Amino acid sequence: MTNPASSSELTEAKKVAPGRPARVVTPVTELSDLPPAMPLGAVLTLLLGAVLGAFAAVIVLPTWVPNLSASLLGDEPKAYWYLSRSSAVVAYALLWLSMIFGLLMTNRLARLWPGGPGAFDLHQHTSLLGLAFAIFHALILLGDRYISATLPQILVPFAYTGYEPLWVGLGQLTLYGMFIIAFSFYVRQRIGQTMWRLIHFLSFVIWLLSLLHALYSGSDTDLLTGWYWVSGGSVLLLTIYRVLVTMVLRKKERL
Repeated sequence: MTNPASSSELTEAKKVAPGRPARVVTPVTELSDLPPAMPLGAVLTLLLGAVLGAFAAVIVLPTWVPNLSASLLGDEPKAYWYLSRSSAVVAYALLWLSMIFGLLMTNRLARLWPGGPGAFDLHQHTSLLGLAFAIFHALILLGDRYISATLPQILVPFAYTGYEPLWVGLGQLTLYGMFIIAFSFYVRQRIGQTMWRLIHFLSFVIWLLSLLHALYSGSDTDLLTGWYWVSGGSVLLLTIYRVLVTMVLRKKERL
């Protein structure tokens, strides 16, 4: 979920995915001009599935299968917490991949792998899948008795005052930021390219907020410290490289 390639960074030729119309990129066409990689209907179905899945686990399972619910939860219920943590780790990994593929596009490293249009598709797919897992991660906490959060506290940033409210609030802001950036692909023609680029610059802020949320509100931070260093360091290095490439290109243009 990072900034799209500039016009001076475009190289890819025609690529056709099986069962999909041709996606043509010429030297005068920006990668960001490609149509969304996933149809809007499929995205809405994906997100609705995440919402319904979470509510089914929280509401339907304990009501319809009380014995199974009791065996999962026990005297000190942790099943919902484990579901929330595992989905959080997946959501963070997908957000990281989205940042990596976006930076590969803007750094022109996507020429090596997986190609410009391929990086664009992976960039958007990982962004949308990360949003779905983030939604599940938040809503499944409604079933956790230790958190004891209500739906308004889950949905409204900083409304929750229990466990690590500041870092939880930053995570809530991350969720809404992911939503805005992911759906900007589908309103790009209406808001214009300049506004779309400005919105995509938010991806760096969202990435930082997600990292802070993971570090300070996750109960498994000690176990995942190495992963946070690798993911954070890789995004930082690719960002620095992108800045240097941009500076070099602008210097060449002035000569």
